Amino acid sequence: MTDLRVEKLRACYTGVVHDVLRALGRRNFTLPPRITPLQPEMTLCGPAWTVEGRVDETAGAHETLLAWTGLLSKARPGHIWTAQPHTRAIAQMGELSAETLHRKGVLGCVIDGALRDANFILDLKFPCWRTHHTPRDVVGFWLPTGTDVEIMIGEVLVRPGDWLHGDRDGMVCIPAELVDEVLEKSVAAMRTESKVRKAILDGADPQDAYLEFGKF
Repeated sequence: MTDLRVEKLRACYTGVVHDVLRALGRRNFTLPPRITPLQPEMTLCGPAWTVEGRVDETAGAHETLLAWTGLLSKARPGHIWTAQPHTRAIAQMGELSAETLHRKGVLGCVIDGALRDANFILDLKFPCWRTHHTPRDVVGFWLPTGTDVEIMIGEVLVRPGDWLHGDRDGMVCIPAELVDEVLEKSVAAMRTESKVRKAILDGADPQDAYLEFGKF
């Protein structure tokens, strides 16, 4: 069953979540801009299920496919498949994998690497974030080295269970222990922004509005 917080946080936009994390003194929580959404109209948020791997050109087709299907079997419903493959030479998500994860209840995927079968995934409406596309796959080339492990995406540490939140502006990582606080403060900040917006539309000077509400 999907965590009810997913829907509540999905209603917040990434800019306000970012500002809340910054106000809490967090640093290095914004994923690098090379990782972009395949479906920018979709907001993806939820806890991370992490995957890490490496290139192994000595591995055979059977070994790599056995390891890959094992990853699909382990993937957690209600989580985001979050991968650091340490290569951009191959696609880390494609048609059958996306279909499998979607049917299992996985929320989407975030990959510091490529995907393929983009048109199918668009039709499936399975939210995917990636750096680029390539038709080349993992067969005979790549093996996983760990799941539910800490991974680095750019300068961002993503721990198993940390939350990711992304829309067309970008994606941030929310430490698991701060999710409830960030959600509460993001909702409150959006209410304040609505008051600032109304004041400005009613003719208030922007600096006066900032001084009155403490936000802009």
